[in-house]
Amino acid sequence: MKQGIAFGIYSIKDNPKRLAAKIQGQIFDLFLLAEKNVFEALKIDNSVFENDFLNNFISLGKEKTNAVIQILKNINLEEYSSCVVLKEEADLHLPIRIGDYTDFYSSEQHAYNVGVMFRDPNNALLPNWKHLPVAYHGRSSSIFVSGKNFHRPKGQINASDTTLPGFSESKRLDIELEMATIIGKNNEIGNAIDVNQAEDYVFGFSLFNDWSARDIQRWEYVPLGPFLAKNFFSSIAAWVVPIEELASFRVDAEVQNPEVLPYLKEKNRKNFDITLEVYLIPHSVKTHTEVLMCKSNFKNMYWTVAQQIAHHTVNGCNLNIGDVMGSGTISGKTPDSYGSLLELSWGGKNPIALPDGSTRTFLEDGDTIVIKGYAVNENYSVDFGEVRTTILPTK
Repeated sequence: MKQGIAFGIYSIKDNPKRLAAKIQGQIFDLFLLAEKNVFEALKIDNSVFENDFLNNFISLGKEKTNAVIQILKNINLEEYSSCVVLKEEADLHLPIRIGDYTDFYSSEQHAYNVGVMFRDPNNALLPNWKHLPVAYHGRSSSIFVSGKNFHRPKGQINASDTTLPGFSESKRLDIELEMATIIGKNNEIGNAIDVNQAEDYVFGFSLFNDWSARDIQRWEYVPLGPFLAKNFFSSIAAWVVPIEELASFRVDAEVQNPEVLPYLKEKNRKNFDITLEVYLIPHSVKTHTEVLMCKSNFKNMYWTVAQQIAHHTVNGCNLNIGDVMGSGTISGKTPDSYGSLLELSWGGKNPIALPDGSTRTFLEDGDTIVIKGYAVNENYSVDFGEVRTTILPTK
């Protein structure tokens, strides 16, 4: 079976960072391939491939980056075995120099579940939710690559509206199963992006975990939304899969009701059939056994990536190469597909039983979360790698 290509940044020891491509499960050094004149016809300066980030490569434009993909698919891999990097020797790095980061709230089931838990079950979705893709601007400086761990955050917490807040570490630390859209083309300030041209501005996708401190979030989010509950840490995978590699995994997105405003109305409304899995490695399990917590899918999006981009720029906001847009938590319609512990434990009311006899509502110090993503059909497969992060005690 043929496998799709993903791009990332790697280094070995103290050597310079270089661009890498994951091809048929192997890591190829693109700089070494360029040195062997594999990309000579494209007239790309080899310095593009010895770089700290993918941004300069993405800036070449889709005509050249797609041409690179086609060359990589057609070369005899055995002939270039000297360009293969051993996985055990390679350090993978943050693939993108991230300028701005926006996180959306685009899975209807997730929004509904949260609304049922914290508001009126009969009016779980807020009045605006089905009319626009809700989002907030996050902090790009605290987005780190898979393998980077973080300390449990602290902040103001108030469990009741009738008491005064206190200050402590978060006791309701949670995951958010997401995909990250990597912007691959600039739009000038003042120029909105047409929803039917929006995918031209997407380079690709990566796995993403927008960590959340639910108890801090509860106290702070009114009236301006998330702040300390979100900006302490986010995790992104080391590999970025170009959108073109997902052509065979496009599926119809659900019909929107009520009908959206004209600037959000798509001629060809599609999502992507990408399986997403969240695993927990409990700190108490010495064998590091991964426990499947949920299995969802990127197609569980009410608001598509194209609609997110169109709405983001309709007021004239400019996007830049390397900007990241989080999808928001991706939850399916069945309880085993909910993309957060908040939903899986239903606000902490239903502890999750683990094989070792312990339970979880939210995460404990020493727990490790692993998010994996892949797309497979009869002829093709795409591997998004993983996002792996361990919770460290509060500093």
